[in-house]
Amino acid sequence: MSRRPRLTGRPLLLRRPRRFRRPRPRSLRSRLVLIACLLATSAVLVCQLAGLTVLRGWLTDQVDERLSHFRPPDRVARDMAEDRLRPPPPDPTLPSDYRVFFYDADGALLPAFLGSGNGAGPRLPEREADLELTDGRPATVPAGGDGTDSGWRVLTHAGPDGTRTVVALPLDTVDGATTKLLWLSLGLGVAVAVGVITLGNGAVRLGLRPLTRVEQTAQRITDGALELSVPVPGPDTEVGRLGLALNTMLDRLRTALRRTENSEQRLRHFMADAGHELRTPLTAVQGFADLLLHEPDMPAARRQEAHALIARNAERMSRLVDDLFLLARLGDSAPAHREPVDLLSLTADAIATTAIRHPDRSITLEPLETPGAPGSAPDLAVVETPGDPHQLAQVLGNLLTNACTHTPPDSRVRVRVGAARVRTEGADSPSSGPPLPPGTPACVVEVADDGPGIRPDEAPYVFDRFYRASPAADEGEPGTGLGLAIAAAIATAHGGRLELDNRPGEGCAFRLLLPDSTPGPDDDRRG
Repeated sequence: MSRRPRLTGRPLLLRRPRRFRRPRPRSLRSRLVLIACLLATSAVLVCQLAGLTVLRGWLTDQVDERLSHFRPPDRVARDMAEDRLRPPPPDPTLPSDYRVFFYDADGALLPAFLGSGNGAGPRLPEREADLELTDGRPATVPAGGDGTDSGWRVLTHAGPDGTRTVVALPLDTVDGATTKLLWLSLGLGVAVAVGVITLGNGAVRLGLRPLTRVEQTAQRITDGALELSVPVPGPDTEVGRLGLALNTMLDRLRTALRRTENSEQRLRHFMADAGHELRTPLTAVQGFADLLLHEPDMPAARRQEAHALIARNAERMSRLVDDLFLLARLGDSAPAHREPVDLLSLTADAIATTAIRHPDRSITLEPLETPGAPGSAPDLAVVETPGDPHQLAQVLGNLLTNACTHTPPDSRVRVRVGAARVRTEGADSPSSGPPLPPGTPACVVEVADDGPGIRPDEAPYVFDRFYRASPAADEGEPGTGLGLAIAAAIATAHGGRLELDNRPGEGCAFRLLLPDSTPGPDDDRRG
């Protein structure tokens, strides 16, 4: 009866198969030295092998030539076959390395041979039928004895009466010369390998020094030194072109990082300003709402006043949120809708709309005066520019509202429309957007007033978001500080700019410059 094996509670431990680890990649310098060493050593060995082959072939041809020039007389073969010729004793004075063997007419190898010298002769078969040699063609056969001697080069001749003669010469000279050359080749290959590894390592290290400096600089940049630049040893080399490419990439990276940092900083300021602006109306709404909840017996007149203040602050918050959404949509992108816009008609409509809200304000529409133009005052003419009419109308409305709100009621507002070329004298005045090249034709809408103007220390900040200049004594409710920022953003999106010509105590003028698409007076363009 067979017994079942008992199962123990020990878990079976399975050995994980060993994973093949790939060899770690060597450095570029090590690979270059290794490749150079292999190539140089291989080239030396191939050349030596070719020389060894040529030398051995040449020496073998010399032996074959000696064999072909030596042939014993036919009567010697006949006498050896008839046993009438005895081989001479070895002569120490004139040794000969030839060996001559004979086969008789029956095909048997004769024991006697001609020649002298030490060592065993060639290994020849006992029967002629086993001799696989062709008459007149030299061949190599091994040596007899223990096989330590060199081979033999043999040549056969047909003799008289069916005999056959075999002439042999040893190949010890050929083998000795080739063996010495082989050892010389191996020694030379080893010397070349050692020399290439020793000298090549230094040469490669010296040649890769510019790349090493690039690597070290790149490592320092990776560690946080972003202000560094990769050294460029020469723009015509591979390392130089690599350095130029890396420097270009680093410049773009630094520019992108600065742009991102500035954008984040502006966003933080913007969010802080937006929160500050929204806190005031929210606090007012919350205060009046709490007042209405906690005083249900409030008089009707006071209750009506609280409701009016809540509605006014809610409207203010709504305008602020709308302005923030508009600024977010504008950003740095161009308007999606473009069409030819008549600035003269657009300005006239904006003046009519503003006059309804400010009926006591004197607002006039005049042609733009071109400096240095002779003759009488110019007439109003059509001025067209490509753009979004709704956004441009908002710019004009903001400028007119700003002039009517922040100047005394008796101040006059003059709106001038025309075409002119960009001048250089206004380049240092406060403005928004990139400067236009001098002499560029542009459509101009100028909103000027003769109020008190803006303080010189406040003028550079009038186009910033949420910035409000010091209010006058008779000003009403302050604005959100986004009107001029919105106008500046729309002008920049249209490829133009908004400029301020400030004269404290005499008034100020906001000048809108847009790309011109109509002929002017200097180059057959109207304006």
